[in-house]
Amino acid sequence: MGVVLTVAPTGPVATKADNSALPTTPQEIAAAVLEAYELGAAVAHIHVRDHEERPTADLGIAREAIAEISARCPILIQLSTGVGMGVPFQERARLVELRPEMATLNPCSMTFGGGEFSNPPQSVRALAARMQELGVKPELEIYDTGHLDACLRLRDEGLLPEKLQFSLVLGVAGGMAATAENLVTMAARLPQDCVWQVVAIGRANLRLSAMALALGGNVRAGLEDTLYLRKGELSLGNAPLVARAAALVEALDLSLASIEETRSLLELPERQR
Repeated sequence: MGVVLTVAPTGPVATKADNSALPTTPQEIAAAVLEAYELGAAVAHIHVRDHEERPTADLGIAREAIAEISARCPILIQLSTGVGMGVPFQERARLVELRPEMATLNPCSMTFGGGEFSNPPQSVRALAARMQELGVKPELEIYDTGHLDACLRLRDEGLLPEKLQFSLVLGVAGGMAATAENLVTMAARLPQDCVWQVVAIGRANLRLSAMALALGGNVRAGLEDTLYLRKGELSLGNAPLVARAAALVEALDLSLASIEETRSLLELPERQR
């Protein structure tokens, strides 16, 4: 089985003032996803923005983004229910009603930069149950060591599918630091039969992505995770970052997973969008 490459084109924090190549409209996001798909990405991790570039859980905008992406390529869509710090949990949770192949499930509340990322335990349980009903695969985002234990409790309660999918997020202020030691520790603690990737924020993106591949994980690339291709050089869009991740895979004598291989690996059901 090949390496699953995910593109994260937008995120909830940066704006065009930080990097003018950041896609923010549904059309811009879809164009960036198409470029990533052509470079080998099998999954698109999607945040959407309103007309003022603010993170939003607006179902109409999210539906438009999904339609724009689906019209261009068959990439697997993973909607973020994290959305942004100022969006209430219940608004974020409604995004799963659009029935993407996947959506994020954040197990715990935490400090996130200068804000608070609120994920109340009972609300998380209710969202996990609703995702099961809709057949939406949870992407479990782990920002700190205890978040893994919270996910395993959800599993033991029968609220998660047997094949768990984790993202180890390192480098967010308030979560795990982006160090090699933290990545090795967390990778070693994961259940043996799970699927996982690293989400390395900022300057550690390239180094930790290479480490994750060497440890048997998958990789994510895009302007959500880093605005720079290298020190002092803004990335001219998502494509250079995705191409760099694909080159890492090739340099390690690995192969990229196709859409069909990724669907099989993650045990995603076939569905019409």
